[in-house]
Amino acid sequence: MGKHRKLVQYLILAFVLLVGGYAIGNSLFTSSAVLAKGDKPPAFKLADLDNVAHDWSEYEGKPVILNFWGTFCPPCRAEMPALQEQYEKWHDQGLELVGINLSEDQITVERFAAEVGANFPILLDRDKKTERAFGLKQYPTTFFISADGTILDVVVGGPLDEEDLAPRIERIMNVRK
Repeated sequence: MGKHRKLVQYLILAFVLLVGGYAIGNSLFTSSAVLAKGDKPPAFKLADLDNVAHDWSEYEGKPVILNFWGTFCPPCRAEMPALQEQYEKWHDQGLELVGINLSEDQITVERFAAEVGANFPILLDRDKKTERAFGLKQYPTTFFISADGTILDVVVGGPLDEEDLAPRIERIMNVRK
């Protein structure tokens, strides 16, 4: 009876490890985002650092960069100066850059934004609903969206620099409704 019980326990353990390993591996190593080129971004409504709500409809008809990031992510931190620089360069021509922080506390995000001089809108995805709606698997993830609301490019990982950003921004700025 004891040998039979041990065998059943080992089989159950093996099954749990197999299923768990598959689930973890599938979630960690799936490199493509759920949203891809040609898709339309899902609607969202998130608060900024001043607790003012913003939703996707505010950006309709405008070229937009959506950058999902976290202060815990070295590539996210490294690309912020280049994003800020490009925002300053293109904002007067209609470009919107929105940073969506991945569920960190507001004080941490405010300190980091001040430290890097980020003055574009930063929204807080406190419940991770927006992160899930966009299908994120890795950080940073940046979506380049034309004025007609079509995702023209998705960059997973980073950091992005000026050479990465410039042609993508030019493309979304030059696509008209």
